[in-house]
Parts: sequence; structure tokens; C-alpha cells
Amino acid sequence: MSFSPIPNLCVPDIFHITSEVLKRRGITLLLLDLDNTLSPYSEHLPPERVLAWMESLKSAGVSFYMISNNANPERVKHYAEACDMPWVARAGKPNPKAIYAAMKQMGKSPKETALMGDQIFTDGLAANRAGILSIVVRPLVMRNFLFRLRYIAEQPFRLFGKEN
Repeated sequence: MSFSPIPNLCVPDIFHITSEVLKRRGITLLLLDLDNTLSPYSEHLPPERVLAWMESLKSAGVSFYMISNNANPERVKHYAEACDMPWVARAGKPNPKAIYAAMKQMGKSPKETALMGDQIFTDGLAANRAGILSIVVRPLVMRNFLFRLRYIAEQPFRLFGKEN
């Protein structure tokens, strides 16, 4: 268990994570954050491009599980069901408890699991604390001043993350 906020991988967006990238690292379970990772806060259904990306990874043997800190379980449920994946809302990241539960439910070990999200201090830190591969993407939308400040504070840690 690491308390380091430095992600293992930093990529511009989810589409930079391919089956080859995951296969090289032995990843067969990809835990996904929802807001600002897969979709802006305003979108309630996955765009076709996200569904196509997920389908390409599924055909390569990757399973998905949505782990969101979103306080609206209906939004998370609606989006996750449209993507045909199990989900949890109010996950409490950076606490890794939801990550452990997802791995147990999916029958996967930490070596087979990665978490991808847009925030260093929730998603990246939760993954590192759980001992799984941490992948951080750029936020899709910077909708307010506080998000911009958080992103600026995260920049030094993002610089240390490797590109896939």
C-alpha cells in the first residue's frame, strides 16, 4: 500500500489506454471513474465513442467496474448500466475500500487491476493505496475556478506519471 499521489500512468484521455497497454501490464479489470473521466458532469449517457472504446477492450478480455464518488447513485447507475458494468456510487475515494470490494466481486487480484480517473488526490491515491495500477487522465471539463485550482495543485504529480 502506497500513500504516494504520483500516478503510474498519465494520459490525455481514456482513448490512450488500449488493450495492448493493459495487456503489457497484465490488467484484465479496469475500474473507471465517471465524472470528468468518462463523461462531463452534464452527460447522462455514454457517447458512442466511449462505448466503442469499451467494446474494443472487452473483446480483448478486459472487464469494467465503475467506482464513482458521485453522490447521486441514480446518475452512476444509469450511466454504468448503459455501459453494461457493475458500479458503486459514493465510493469514498481515496479510501480503497470500494476498490477491494470490486476486485473481490470480479475475482481479480491487485496485479490484474487498474483504476483510471481524472483526479490525483482521489482516483490516483486510491489506486496507489490499494496496490493497483493508477492511471490518471486530464479532466474533460474545467467548469469552475476550484477545479482549475485543484488541477494546478495536481500538476507536479502528473509530471512524474509515465505516459503509457
